[in-house]
Amino acid sequence: MPLIAAIILFIVFVVNVGLGAASNAAFLSDVGEMLVLSGVAIFFVIAILKKEADANQ
Repeated sequence: MPLIAAIILFIVFVVNVGLGAASNAAFLSDVGEMLVLSGVAIFFVIAILKKEADANQ
């Protein structure tokens, strides 16, 4: 589940950057982009730690 959340947040970030670069229509501010990327990093780390814990069992 955390990996899916990380992927969804990363897609939101990529779409926002793409819209900002293509037509200056980004829907997130700089702070919003930072929060989305922070969320991606947190969910990704949680997913990796869960996979590692499952592999050790």
